[in-house]
Amino acid sequence: MTRPPTAAQRRVIDTADPVTGRLKGTPAQLAALVQRGLAFRHPRPPHDHFLTPAGHRIREAPEPAGAPPPPSAPADAGVFAARTGGEGPSDAGPARGREVHSAWQGLLELRRMTNPGGDTDRPCGWERTHLVQAAALALEAAGHRPAGPEGGGYRVRATPQPEAVAVREPDPEALRACAATLEKAGWQVGEHSEPRTGARYVLASPRRV
Repeated sequence: MTRPPTAAQRRVIDTADPVTGRLKGTPAQLAALVQRGLAFRHPRPPHDHFLTPAGHRIREAPEPAGAPPPPSAPADAGVFAARTGGEGPSDAGPARGREVHSAWQGLLELRRMTNPGGDTDRPCGWERTHLVQAAALALEAAGHRPAGPEGGGYRVRATPQPEAVAVREPDPEALRACAATLEKAGWQVGEHSEPRTGARYVLASPRRV
């Protein structure tokens, strides 16, 4: 049985990005987590470090009794969140592009590590439990524009249907492009109409095989 992480290592794990598992810490801390199988270093630049499935299990496990709670991250800590549409004005510059690319590469690596046979063509377990974030990340990484105050752009929302999200985009051609992107990312997609308004939307579910 492996030793539990040290308090310092646990803090690094607990403050990992909630969407991608991307880690921030000293080189020594990150190297120690890699050595223990709790993190991996992405092979492509900028060579960020991400939690492995074992690292995710550590983060989701309750703290030992009597352990002090980890310090909460400040509001401006720069935690990545995929844009689901409707968040308001947002930076679409090069820095955001790099963040999105890094997050998508990290998600592909998580697929490789957790899907049977290392399959990166279909969603992994994490995506099935974070449907809206996963679909939004696939869309943003492919260059689709999230909805903003000026109108237009995609919106990803949860639905009452299990393992399904709804993607809305007022431009019919852009909506079809969103569907094509999600299908390429391993989602099953179908176009539907709202019963009352007739507005078209895409229903997407992560493919299992």
